[in-house]
Amino acid sequence: MTLRQQLENCLQEAVDRQEAAGISVLAWQKGKELCYAQAGLADIAAKKPISRDAIFRLYSQSKPVTAAAVMILADRGKIDLMDGVDRYLPGFRNPQVVAADGTLSPALRAPWLLELLGMTAGLCYPDTDPAGQYAARVFEEDQKQILAGGGMGTVAFCNRLGEQPLAFQPGTHWRYSTCADVLGAVVEVVSGKPFGQFLREEIFEPLGMKDTGFWVPEEKRDRLVTCYRRTETGLEEFHSLHLAVGCYDRAPAFESGGAGLVSTLDDYMAFARMLANGGEAADGRRILSEAAVRYMRTPQLSRKVQRDMWDSLGGYSYSCLMRVCDRPGAAALLTREGEYGWDGWLGTYFCNIPDQDVTFLLCQNVTDAGTTAVTRKCRNLLSAALG
Repeated sequence: MTLRQQLENCLQEAVDRQEAAGISVLAWQKGKELCYAQAGLADIAAKKPISRDAIFRLYSQSKPVTAAAVMILADRGKIDLMDGVDRYLPGFRNPQVVAADGTLSPALRAPWLLELLGMTAGLCYPDTDPAGQYAARVFEEDQKQILAGGGMGTVAFCNRLGEQPLAFQPGTHWRYSTCADVLGAVVEVVSGKPFGQFLREEIFEPLGMKDTGFWVPEEKRDRLVTCYRRTETGLEEFHSLHLAVGCYDRAPAFESGGAGLVSTLDDYMAFARMLANGGEAADGRRILSEAAVRYMRTPQLSRKVQRDMWDSLGGYSYSCLMRVCDRPGAAALLTREGEYGWDGWLGTYFCNIPDQDVTFLLCQNVTDAGTTAVTRKCRNLLSAALG
């Protein structure tokens, strides 16, 4: 049985179990396509099959793109990674830290850009603890404005986040958070361009990523797959906002560097292969320096801070908004040291495996997914085939 047949069978089993409506996989090695496979539907009600050019909501798989944008500025000497974020976003001036009992105390300093790239800044997503509740209010405020037809701009939104207390002193812990959103605002301030325009001019257009952006024009909307959530009775359509993201029929005011992008398998492959090629596009155009890409894929966290990472990330450290495998024997799938990448809330996933020159992408659209069982199974099939 070929690798493609094995992958198709694995994907179809996941669709049959209603783990997802439709899933597609693309793998490249050494500059050439290794395999493409798909199963299931882009829209269940319409009985529309998934297609290779389907447009998916990336959610957190937007983060590595944001990290690349930051490193472009570092390459050009426009930023210092030890810059305090308050240099660019005044909302972060005079930061405070909130304790578990709600007590506020002064932070020693504002987070560095380096700490934003490593998720050690003290920021957080909406959650039930005091810091998470402060963040939740900002998201709720923006989501009300979005539903009314407006919304905060990227810089305004991130300044509001900066006004909220941190969960801990910068650099002392790891917590998955709004760091990428804040970095997107920094890129906007430093470049003097809207964040989405910077990404388009510096990354998407040079790489030929014609279907990637923060919204979907009407002529492409039939390719945007329907989003689902799992329920006890099966898959149910999901149309709500999540993290102030979810309206794709117009350009958003808040261009979320942590969750806002949509893309296709082939578009994202162009980005991933650029990283795999040491910062060069397929046509030889340089997007990032080799030094920047090497930095992005090098583990950043101390062992102490690494212990804060989720159990599901056993075997991995973190750097530049991506997991980086430093102990493959502790990982929950067959992998190799140096593998790096990230996933998204709706089940999109990417990784590069440098010593095999392999890139693997998987796209689906089911909420609360991240790296799922079918993703790990497909990764294992690929690893077994490559030896």
